[in-house]
Amino acid sequence: MNISPTEAEEALEAIQVVMQKTRRYLSNSGAYAFLIVWGAIWLLGFSGSQFLSPQMAGYTWMVLDILGGVISMVIVLRMKKNVRSTNPVTTGTRIGSFWLLLFLFCGAAIWVSQPVDGRQGSMLIILFVMLGWMAMSLLLSFASARWALVLTALALIGYFLLPGIFYAWMAVLGGGGMIALGLTIRSSW
Repeated sequence: MNISPTEAEEALEAIQVVMQKTRRYLSNSGAYAFLIVWGAIWLLGFSGSQFLSPQMAGYTWMVLDILGGVISMVIVLRMKKNVRSTNPVTTGTRIGSFWLLLFLFCGAAIWVSQPVDGRQGSMLIILFVMLGWMAMSLLLSFASARWALVLTALALIGYFLLPGIFYAWMAVLGGGGMIALGLTIRSSW
């Protein structure tokens, strides 16, 4: 099968149009809000892990995770009216179920592996979150997949090369990076 240069150019233009529409949809859907909310939670939580006692850091994470869950539910309820799908309830339920199951599997992996310290446990959680982010990217939009890979690489660099400041590293680059990405998606896409 031979494709003329004109046909190839038209196909590439069609692909670019679809990619731009997908980006606009993501920006207008409000999905960026999850990145901002959870980026702020990571920023505060990992800062707490770096600078507070382990017990206080644990309480801080507990409060932040509950707050993040509540805010995420509010965002979902607000987004529900903007979603055009054959059955948005089913789609939302499946996405929510996926994250719940991933959370449970992460807890089971931590329970089985018995991390030697909080930093190792945090890295396991980060890897599971990035796995979830990649799965959502593969299902909904490839556009954010590369950011999950970048954040995973940064987390691994911090874990192995900068153990003394790993939590601060994750606060700034993980949490701050998610906030920056959320704001970029909202303003530029």
